[in-house]
Amino acid sequence: MNTPLRPGLTGSRLDRADQIRIDDERLADVRGNLRARLLKLHDLDPEIGPDGALAWGSMADRPDDAELLFLGLDDGTPCFAPLVEDAPPAGQRAYAVWRYLDIMPPEEASTYAAARSLIEWHRGHLFCSRCGARSQVAKAGWGRTCPECGADHFPRVDPVVIMLATFEDKALVGRQPRFPPDRYSALAGFVEPGESLEGAVTRELFEEAGVHATSVRYLTSQPWPFPNTLMMACIAPVDGDALTLDEEEIEAAKWVSKEDVERAFDGAVDAAFIAPPHFAIAHTLLRAWVDGK
Repeated sequence: MNTPLRPGLTGSRLDRADQIRIDDERLADVRGNLRARLLKLHDLDPEIGPDGALAWGSMADRPDDAELLFLGLDDGTPCFAPLVEDAPPAGQRAYAVWRYLDIMPPEEASTYAAARSLIEWHRGHLFCSRCGARSQVAKAGWGRTCPECGADHFPRVDPVVIMLATFEDKALVGRQPRFPPDRYSALAGFVEPGESLEGAVTRELFEEAGVHATSVRYLTSQPWPFPNTLMMACIAPVDGDALTLDEEEIEAAKWVSKEDVERAFDGAVDAAFIAPPHFAIAHTLLRAWVDGK
């Protein structure tokens, strides 16, 4: 589907080259390629240049205890990321990396997002969920295999809906206690088993804010590597502006106008709220609403 929107963390230049992952001979060739590059990471945080581009080293920079994860080909050049399995998972929140994402071009952030999510998945799934034995890296890093029972395991992505409720000429924004002061964003929640995107949007809006969606329109999506979600942005008109908040999830919420959003984007000192960062899909969602897309 063609879309004029370009959310942050999308548009990586890498060819993921799935056919190489399952071919041991071709994989050995790309690992031995003298031009092959290794992503420079400080644990999970990227090393970047002044222009926000990711820093790469040679395969000789591989830590002694690291597995190699094949990310793909960049104009024919093999690109890898290092996996140190026994390092602890970073968990859901990783705000320190936001200062890097603030200056990284979307395509660079997209490559980083893939590497980070893959590393975190491996660290959180070291043991077979069927028999409990220690599993091994497989498929060039895009899977794990259990040597005891033979079960194969593959990275999973958790679907999340993020939605902008609208009523007349206003949109609903909310905040959680963990947000920086005065920052508001679109409401969001995980898609549950057996649920459609439309069903998840409708349920989450009612659970978190007490509003009833009259329709749901999908807009665009974004990978969010903290650790492994796929954010799917939607706009949902609702049948009224009365709010009943789930105070365990939402600290505060309010209706804002397009002018309010524009002033928040501009960073005006008297803005009604602080906008989500430009690389977050909530920013894309608000921009699309303001622009009438």
